[in-house]
Amino acid sequence: QVQLVESGGGLVQPGGSLRLSCAASRSGFSIYRMGWYRQAPGKQRELVALIFGNGATTYADSIKGRFTISRDDANYTLHLQMNNLKPEDTAVYYCNSVVMVPARREYWGQGTQVTVSS
Repeated sequence: QVQLVESGGGLVQPGGSLRLSCAASRSGFSIYRMGWYRQAPGKQRELVALIFGNGATTYADSIKGRFTISRDDANYTLHLQMNNLKPEDTAVYYCNSVVMVPARREYWGQGTQVTVSS
């Protein structure tokens, strides 16, 4: 059974840091592509960061230089280090996995709430 379980969300003051983790089942952890998305109240879900099997990364412009995505293939875990958090980063953050074998499948975690407020 494919599982993606996020953790590490919470309430943090502006300028603070959080580290999100996504623990995946073996079948849910993609060699091809893993990523983080977020959805703020009243807004559409948006891309935050992607990481590919070769280590290449892609970031949304709004978080470049503040967030870092990383993957631990040995432990089927995805991370998102978030620094210098801003109120506009408040959202539910979702872990995403796209596998290509034996066919393309896309999986989502249940999400973890990040609230940035003083």
